Amino acid sequence: MQVIITDAWMAKTRAFHLSGAKLIAALLALSVALMLVSAGLYHWVFLKGAREGWPIVGSLVRLVVKDEVAQRDRYVKENIEVLAKRLGEMQAKMLQLESLGERVSGLAGINPADIKVRPGQGGVLVSGRDLTMEELDATLSELDALAGQRTDVMTVIESRLFEQKIKKMMVPTQIPVPDASLGSIFGWRIDPITGRSALHTGLDFPATPGTAIYAAAGGMVVTQEFHAQYGNMIEVDHGNNLITRYAHASKIWVKKGDLIKRGQKIAEVGNTGRSTGPHLHFEVLVQGVPQDPQKFLTAGKNLGDSSKHAVHSEIPQR
Repeated sequence: MQVIITDAWMAKTRAFHLSGAKLIAALLALSVALMLVSAGLYHWVFLKGAREGWPIVGSLVRLVVKDEVAQRDRYVKENIEVLAKRLGEMQAKMLQLESLGERVSGLAGINPADIKVRPGQGGVLVSGRDLTMEELDATLSELDALAGQRTDVMTVIESRLFEQKIKKMMVPTQIPVPDASLGSIFGWRIDPITGRSALHTGLDFPATPGTAIYAAAGGMVVTQEFHAQYGNMIEVDHGNNLITRYAHASKIWVKKGDLIKRGQKIAEVGNTGRSTGPHLHFEVLVQGVPQDPQKFLTAGKNLGDSSKHAVHSEIPQR
């Protein structure tokens, strides 16, 4: 592109040749110059007019400022309404959480009256003014404090439920030989070897040799030995002076000092010791006194009752 510049009398001329790149650069420079001039003119007219009180400029400035303030107020109001709605939803969920905690506390053995629950609220809805930011902040702080209290309560409930679960796992309520039928029961009977009346201190589970024997509850192996009467024998301590005994085994899978869990295979059925055939002799002892294991095996759904029966049951009289 060629540009020719002449003076007013056409006496002198000067020609410029602009390539594509130079033309684009010139246009960009012209655009930037126009923007700078426009910005400077805007600031000079509006700011100077506002300071010196030009009527038209002052009115325009006031209109612009008023519109900006109105837009900002509208934006803040809309956001406050959204926050207030979300806050209401959070309060409703917190009330549901409080109600759930009150119901679950009974399962954990905690008196619901000991849990501080906010009194119920309700009534006819009468709409009022919108909440301010200060009121929203205060309500959020209150809700945060309440959430902290609920967390503490739920932590206590979780701890109690976990403690109950552990205790239940330590009570011998699982049948040690699930596939075996029950033979001799706990109590007085005619001894199969001497033919005389004698106390049978446990339950017999007849089964084929090698049948798996499972721990009736979790605990620690305190005895693993061969006994003249019991043959290959295991004793497991479950705490609270509660011990289970497994006798006449053919093979032992645990040793003294092992920690075992409920349902773990600990031995196999055999015919060792004072025995007339392959079976498991299973005993439960509380403070060293034999108890009826059947009371434990049939009381798995009620830990409290099973513990009570275990402590107070006695050897039956003849």
